[in-house]
Amino acid sequence: MGRLQSVSREWQDRRAAFVAPADGMTCGVPPAPEGDARIRVLLISDLLLGRAGLHYVLQEAPGIELVGEAGTCEEAVELAARERPDIILIDVDLRANAFQCLGRIVATAPESRVIALSDRTHAADHKVLIELGATGLVLKNERPEVLIKAIRKVHCGEVWLDRTNTARVLAGIAQRRHLHDAEAEKIATLTRREHDVIALVGEGLKNGAIAERLFVSEATVRNHLTSILSKLELTDRFELAVYAFRHGLVQYPNC
Repeated sequence: MGRLQSVSREWQDRRAAFVAPADGMTCGVPPAPEGDARIRVLLISDLLLGRAGLHYVLQEAPGIELVGEAGTCEEAVELAARERPDIILIDVDLRANAFQCLGRIVATAPESRVIALSDRTHAADHKVLIELGATGLVLKNERPEVLIKAIRKVHCGEVWLDRTNTARVLAGIAQRRHLHDAEAEKIATLTRREHDVIALVGEGLKNGAIAERLFVSEATVRNHLTSILSKLELTDRFELAVYAFRHGLVQYPNC
């Protein structure tokens, strides 16, 4: 409790510098239009200091109500189911499996709109997040007013993307439709055991844990992974995890 109070005092001391207001603005963002209902936001991040900073940005923004905070995927799923927020703001650089967490949250609260926070700048990563159900993505180096604007735009039904990657993300999604048949042919070459390995990679398990779950040796797991990467023309297990979620090779747990 003492550490939380210390963090809270630190952010109160630094808040003026973190979100310096300008004329006619609160917390660095324009005031919400009069008469608008408050936007209910759920915040998900496993970094205490980062969550504390976002807490104050959201708390100070007019027209926004912070209805809950979660530090783990399990807490996030529970809060999303209970609160049914308008916007779910999730840090996708979580130490846990962010892709699986995002999928579980979307499945739990399909009426909520999800905005991903990330320091990843590659268009391919952004495309995966959109395909998994996010309707917005804000880079962590953006100003607070950009985040608040993104929340309001997504709440109104728009999609918010980093402008430098928008064209590449949309082009990639369109191109994927043409590649569907080719990818289906690759997937059809996988054995049942290779599907089992992919599912466990999707859960974020390392080779040793996969070997224990499948009652095989780590060497056998490595052989399976080598075969899988070759068949799917991928380079590493991160690409495999992204591919698995993108093509439905990993099933989200029941929530």
